[in-house]
Amino acid sequence: MSHRRPGTEGNPLRRGADRTRARLRFTFVVACLLAVICGVAAGRSAWTDGGRAAAAIERHRHSVMAVTVGETTYRAGPEPSTRPVPVAPATWRDTLHRVHKETVPVPATTRNGETIRLWVDDQGNASTAPPGTALIALNAITLGAGTSAVIALAAGAVIYARLRIVDARSAQAWESEWESVEPRWSGRLRPGQGSGDE
Repeated sequence: MSHRRPGTEGNPLRRGADRTRARLRFTFVVACLLAVICGVAAGRSAWTDGGRAAAAIERHRHSVMAVTVGETTYRAGPEPSTRPVPVAPATWRDTLHRVHKETVPVPATTRNGETIRLWVDDQGNASTAPPGTALIALNAITLGAGTSAVIALAAGAVIYARLRIVDARSAQAWESEWESVEPRWSGRLRPGQGSGDE
């Protein structure tokens, strides 16, 4: 006498397609969890790498005070779609007390003779500020969220395509079964079937 474990016989109304759909939905949930894990890992890596890069840049950038020696004008932004950048000629001394003069970005309301804070490189030339914590965090969050989204969307697309195939096969199987069951269920005779036929 064979013994079955409780619950192994399953629901007789549950078809193979139903089990496949349940497995695919479970796979999608697992894929989403993996997407979150990968996104967190990518974000942490970007945060660590960004912090190291910022620290390396900061070692070669210095903040100095500069004095504007002309009126503020505007020059085109780095990209065609960006707004014009306010600039003004300014002079400053680097860490070796050498005098520099260059046109640098300034606040739009800067007037001639005003003192501004300026970042310079090791040679005393005007440069950009080292990346701040906010920018590093934004880059890490963007990369982490992007990684998660790409993995989840890719998994979703594969699962969706597979579900469409399962649904199409299930519909074909249902139509085939219905053709054999419907005449008996409705009492309608099939072509070639007599009233005495079973």
